[in-house]
Amino acid sequence: MNEVIELLTKEDIKEIARRDDFYIAPFREDGKTYGTLTWIWVVEVNGELYVRAYNGKRSKWYGAALKQKAGKIEAAGRERAVHFEPVSGALNAQIDEAYKLKYSGSPYLGAMISERAKEATVKVY
Repeated sequence: MNEVIELLTKEDIKEIARRDDFYIAPFREDGKTYGTLTWIWVVEVNGELYVRAYNGKRSKWYGAALKQKAGKIEAAGRERAVHFEPVSGALNAQIDEAYKLKYSGSPYLGAMISERAKEATVKVY
């Protein structure tokens, strides 16, 4: 049984985007049980949170997020119920810039702004 957890607020988004402790857990096949929390990068663009799968569309969490369209996140000391929506098109350029700004010193940045990762971009709301 799922516990009742709060929805994501604008204040949550600002605080989460500032930090680097974002964990995502889409629902499992039963649509009720959360999957294993996975640490991933997160950025904010125009007041919304976006994440990408390092392994692209082959990523387990990405596949579950698209299929179940909901789950939870844990970040910035908060646990929130969220929805997931795939992202494509011109918005990816803004998301790339947000990744470059937030994670500029990381050796993984190139992978996270690659075409493979862009194809697995998800809005978290």
